[in-house]
Amino acid sequence: MPAAPADDALRSYSFLGPSGTFTEVALGQVEEARGQIWKPVSNVGEALGDVLEGRSTAAVIAIENSVDGGVSVAQDALATMPGLRIVGEVLVPVNFVLVARPGTRLEDVSVVNAHPVAYGQCHLWLDAKLPSHGHIPASSNVAAAASLLDGTSTADAAVAPPGIVNHYDLDVLAENIGDNPNAVTRFVVVSRSREIPARTGADKTSLIVELPNDESGSLLGMLEQFSTRGVNLSLIESRPIGDALGRYRFVIDALGHIEDERMADALLGLRRFSPNVIFLGSYPSADRTAVDYHSRYNDEVFIEARDWLRGLLSAEPLDH
Repeated sequence: MPAAPADDALRSYSFLGPSGTFTEVALGQVEEARGQIWKPVSNVGEALGDVLEGRSTAAVIAIENSVDGGVSVAQDALATMPGLRIVGEVLVPVNFVLVARPGTRLEDVSVVNAHPVAYGQCHLWLDAKLPSHGHIPASSNVAAAASLLDGTSTADAAVAPPGIVNHYDLDVLAENIGDNPNAVTRFVVVSRSREIPARTGADKTSLIVELPNDESGSLLGMLEQFSTRGVNLSLIESRPIGDALGRYRFVIDALGHIEDERMADALLGLRRFSPNVIFLGSYPSADRTAVDYHSRYNDEVFIEARDWLRGLLSAEPLDH
């Protein structure tokens, strides 16, 4: 494994570029990345590859959107690129503008270039205003706009972040085209660090879990590992494993920290239940909302239960 940079050396952070993307905005919220080297890359795989090969200390990638749900390319990469850990998350409100080459009118637009996630968040507006439009996928929101000028796209317009005209000579055909004004994208900070961020009481644990077999009750058995310990889930999504039809892994965000007794016990249950559990990390939630749970799942309850069992096994005298 490549050596980590010295403490006084500048650290590199990979993000989906070019400059001006929502991912760059997210990276700006990562306190430890300020004043460091920001490295724009073309895709999630390249960003995470930088981390694994030691070219970057960490990467910031989009993992979930409040409109479209999980970002499948990021989920699949985390499932298949071992050695990565999520050490933090940030939230970025998102909205979009429709831009075009100077002189283009809205009625001239028949093909739109857009990142698939951005397109999904604007499709109602696009369907209403441009009912016959076609869609060309782009690698990023900024790349969608840039392609209008560099000759790499035959699109007439692009879905892009607000402020894109500060970077490119484009006309804004429409503003606030997002279908949901409250849309938020969740980004995670991914590194190779094995040091788990300290417990705050407002934490999240991310996991990828496979079912032991494809039979009735398997999914329920997995979920019971959480429910019987009072662990709430904020995200559960299935992704195909790819080795056979009908085989899936589950991407899970559970509320709590690995140092919480209820979470630790749930992880032990998962380890016994599942043939493959990938621990992606425990880290503070971006919204800093304290995790709420019933008092019967307090740490002390789990500790007392273990002490009770230990007393039974050691034949210690008990009061009850």
